[in-house]
Amino acid sequence: MSDVVRLAMWSGPRNISTALMRAWENRPDSMVVDEPLYAHFLAVTGIDHPAREEVIAHGETNWQIVVDSLLGPVPDGVEVFYQKHMAHHLTDDIDRSWIARLSNVLLIRDPGEVVASYLRSRETVTAADIGLPQQIRLYDELVAAGRTPRVIDAADFLQQPEPYLRALCAEHQLAFTPRMLHWPPGPRDSDGLWAPYWYDAVLRSTGFEPYRPREIALEGQPAQVAASCHPMYERLHALRWVV
Repeated sequence: MSDVVRLAMWSGPRNISTALMRAWENRPDSMVVDEPLYAHFLAVTGIDHPAREEVIAHGETNWQIVVDSLLGPVPDGVEVFYQKHMAHHLTDDIDRSWIARLSNVLLIRDPGEVVASYLRSRETVTAADIGLPQQIRLYDELVAAGRTPRVIDAADFLQQPEPYLRALCAEHQLAFTPRMLHWPPGPRDSDGLWAPYWYDAVLRSTGFEPYRPREIALEGQPAQVAASCHPMYERLHALRWVV
């Protein structure tokens, strides 16, 4: 493991996780990986996502090989290995003991906002799709292992991205660089094959978008999903890191 900072950000979909990946990749001392367990998740669950067959064909479906790469050697000069993860990609067949060897952060967002955003790209949604049940489980497991993760709410972060990035850098004995706040628009070689389906806003972005409250109007089953996830969100929100 050496002295490399292996920063694992565990999010649900429709959050700022890809923008955060841009921020860390824009550091000269960093490398990133985009949802490395996605191909395994698709293969095991059989779920139908955009570019499913392409992701499975070109990704790694053996979770142990993925984990070995996440814990393994990095190129010379790399001080930060930023790992963008979706919490719901942790399927039940995966031995999760390795996660405690990483520096973990849970990135949360109000479930009503997540559901509303998710439904712009998908026809249906369940609680498992937006990752909060999996984030709760992961939080409890890491606490039990003596590795309590930081919890960051996307709304807090977007109101002051620089203080949060500075705090994350300081916590890991890294120098902050303003390059983390701005990046060139467009795709990256590190983007997953699913980027054309999910990353429209990030591909156009040159930095973090200003925070603005969202007007959410959900009905029927989506409203029920958001309501069922709200107690989980409130629990993690109460534990969030305020800088």
